[in-house]
Amino acid sequence: MSRITCRTEPVSDADAERLANLRVEAMRPSLEAVGRFDPVRARERFLDGFVAADTCIIQVEGSIAGFLVVRRRADHFYLDHLYVSPAFQGRGIGRDIIEGLKAEANAAGLPIRLMALNGSPANAFYLSCGFRFVSQDALDTIYIWTPGA
Repeated sequence: MSRITCRTEPVSDADAERLANLRVEAMRPSLEAVGRFDPVRARERFLDGFVAADTCIIQVEGSIAGFLVVRRRADHFYLDHLYVSPAFQGRGIGRDIIEGLKAEANAAGLPIRLMALNGSPANAFYLSCGFRFVSQDALDTIYIWTPGA
């Protein structure tokens, strides 16, 4: 079986609504599982913090498969969002994106930090990608990946 080729491309402010909809679609199962699914709130939270310069669309075979938002700080990268549309999940796309981000962070000598919703399958995914548990509150778990660790 051949691997899917994915690429990222920058976005513009005009892409915000489409990406907010994809976020709701991708997060729905996890949010429903913990009794917190509210599509209006999920859209608003994303749109309130949307910065096109920090956002890339994930393209696979000419289709939008997902997107990621990376806030590049002086002392770390913060992976604010990584969503893969349910139609594209399970194909290694998320792992490929994480490996590319880790290579960039490694070259910069910076760690990657992120938060995942408690109870979400994303927690196992990030652990399998080499992230380490940092802390947890009632809603989220914080992870870090450190170059060379």
